[in-house]
Amino acid sequence: MKQVTSAGGAPIRILIAGGGCAGMSAALRLQRGLRDRLRTGRVEITVVEPQPYLTYHPLLAEVAAGSIDPRHVVVPLRSALPGCRVLTARITRIEHATRRAWADAAQPGEPAVPVELDYDVLVVAPGSVSRTDPVPGLVEHGFGFSTVGEAVSLRNHVLEQLDLASSTRDPALRQAALTFVFVGAGYAGVGALAELEDMARYAARGYHNLGPEDLRWVLVEAGPRILAEESGELAAHTLSQLRERSVDVRLGTRLESAADRLIVLSDGSRFEARTLVWTAGVRPAPVLRDTDLPLDALGRVRCLATLQAVGRDGLALPGVWAAGDCAAVPDPNAGGAPCAPNAQHAFAQSVLLAENVIAVLDGGRPRAYLPDRAACSTSLGLGRGVAHTRRGRVTGRRAWLLHRARQLRRLPSADRRVRVLTDWLLAALFTREIVSLGTVEHPRSEFEAGFASGSGGAGKRDRR
Repeated sequence: MKQVTSAGGAPIRILIAGGGCAGMSAALRLQRGLRDRLRTGRVEITVVEPQPYLTYHPLLAEVAAGSIDPRHVVVPLRSALPGCRVLTARITRIEHATRRAWADAAQPGEPAVPVELDYDVLVVAPGSVSRTDPVPGLVEHGFGFSTVGEAVSLRNHVLEQLDLASSTRDPALRQAALTFVFVGAGYAGVGALAELEDMARYAARGYHNLGPEDLRWVLVEAGPRILAEESGELAAHTLSQLRERSVDVRLGTRLESAADRLIVLSDGSRFEARTLVWTAGVRPAPVLRDTDLPLDALGRVRCLATLQAVGRDGLALPGVWAAGDCAAVPDPNAGGAPCAPNAQHAFAQSVLLAENVIAVLDGGRPRAYLPDRAACSTSLGLGRGVAHTRRGRVTGRRAWLLHRARQLRRLPSADRRVRVLTDWLLAALFTREIVSLGTVEHPRSEFEAGFASGSGGAGKRDRR
């Protein structure tokens, strides 16, 4: 095949829309594979991402449990991608017919700063956003679990509920404070619940009037089983592990209301809970609706197994590639249905995508994506986990260690790998850090409260 070149000898412009798991991993591999062409100016790579960093989502549960410093699961894009141009902006529109995209570089609440970007090759990887249902009370009382801030806030909240339960004399308030509800039993929901339950169980030892048996954990899943993207055998084992820890798992059940902190489930259950965590899936980034790219019914970019977008003729749409949560890539292990939106697929697809882009630029042929189910694993708290290997299923401490080794290997930064490994080693040598730093979320609250109580005037007199 003929090598791909840009018109008039100009550099080939590669635009990566999104700097999450898929976008950053693709940029890293392209940066490495096109090093000589980047140095000589024959190729330009631009990464557009609203945040100046990547959040490594598979380790958010350990951030919430206090096993990892929150800063260590974010990777600064500019330091990791020195060969790329990184724009901290949000893609607002893509018009592939003219090979142009538009972005907004303004900060939230400020006037728009439009940026127009021309490209020759487009990599679509804006990821996904939380999929929420119109449940009464969910917005007012629910927690998400997709950012570092949400993970830290949830940790603080759980510890604050233990404090509240220990100090109150109201039995109804005590029970509500000790009831923790998670909606959605995918990787994020199961991992977050298991890690936080493990942390709260340990923290409860420090209270004279609380015990692990006082805590109530409820996992609500609308489907017939947990970990729907996993094998039935591993999902069943995980379910039995959770129930052995007295987690109340409700399958085939939906959250109908959370108004006034009263949890109402579709199976008729009604109880009060002061903690509600929503991890019930994701949906593709809304920006895809403002493009002329081929989308499926869920709003994902329709792709061939080679990660190329599908054109009207059913063949590859020239110059467009997609990976991660926003891409509908056929999974041969699931009968050709699209791959599940998780970090494992995002990382694996992005690596192949970069290799395929380089192959096509060099006149070669792209390869098809073949998922490796043997690389699946999840943590269920300290020393507990489940994992697939090529020899079969592994559980317990071996699975937990394997899961940690896999996540460390996939973390796209040598610096962050060292920092996370150090966190784990220190956690193994010392006891857990069980402290709520809720004031970090509102650092000005004490300052403002002082002025509200009249101390502001005294402060002025002191300065005089």
